[in-house]
Amino acid sequence: MRAVLGLDTSCYTTSAALVEAESGAVLSSSRRLLSVDAGERGLRQSDGLFQHVKRLPERVEEALRAAPQAEIVAVSASVRPRPAQDSYMPVFRAGESLARAAAALLRAPFFPVSHQEGHVRAATLDSGIDLARAFLALHLSGGTTEVLLCRGGALTLLGGTLDLHAGQLIDRVGVALGLPFPAGPELERLALRGNARGRIGASVREISCNLAGAENKARSWIETRELPPEDVAAEIFDLIARTVLRLIAAACAQTGCDQALLAGGVASSALLREMLLRRARKQGLPCALHFARPELSGDNAVGVALLGADALRAKERESETCQRS
Repeated sequence: MRAVLGLDTSCYTTSAALVEAESGAVLSSSRRLLSVDAGERGLRQSDGLFQHVKRLPERVEEALRAAPQAEIVAVSASVRPRPAQDSYMPVFRAGESLARAAAALLRAPFFPVSHQEGHVRAATLDSGIDLARAFLALHLSGGTTEVLLCRGGALTLLGGTLDLHAGQLIDRVGVALGLPFPAGPELERLALRGNARGRIGASVREISCNLAGAENKARSWIETRELPPEDVAAEIFDLIARTVLRLIAAACAQTGCDQALLAGGVASSALLREMLLRRARKQGLPCALHFARPELSGDNAVGVALLGADALRAKERESETCQRS
């Protein structure tokens, strides 16, 4: 069976995936979080790059073991954070270098993509989004909080945060509460035991938002013990839900889109999804919300491999057309 290998080396996850070249069916996916020391709120790029170099071979080996009949006919990798020439992070060099070398050894084509494009492509699987029509894509993670217009596979940035990302807010508050990094799962479990009363005002103007003030407010509650940890956690998730819905409403009004796809590690939170759907129904949001499968919402290489398969099929169709003419 013909397959495409995808690699993604993001700020906190090393990933490899195989998809069938013709159908795009996911054959295997292997990923592993990078190690972050206790009490730290992240990794330096040099440390992340070093960990990727060490861990990529085992991720590729695991992906190949899960699909022993796969014949790799193309290789794809995320080479930058976003689909822009000036978008750059050193960690992506690890995946790009291995992918280019593998493609050369296999005498197979190499297709470079961006991490963000991979996120959105993976999120479309089984999401119910209508790919024939334009839609909004919200990329919510530790390194990105952006609202994008997706039309014909092309992404256009509409807006997003002007300071902290949603995932940064969650991680910083979680670490301040003594939770391990990344703090999302533990902060969510804490929030489920708390009560939110909208104590943090959403700072949103059109399709832009600010989240740094929320971190300052939460730190004040933690230091003074004005609120118990579970209520602090609940307020953070409540604030993110209100902010996201206001961004979606503004983007819908500007673009006329009536469907939105939410992707990224933050969007994988079951609590956040429940909050968003409940509030959207209550507010009568004129936009249907769609979510990535939880396992494909966080960083993964499935979308990167799918984009490679898309590019391969397009290249082969073009070659066939040239041969006929």
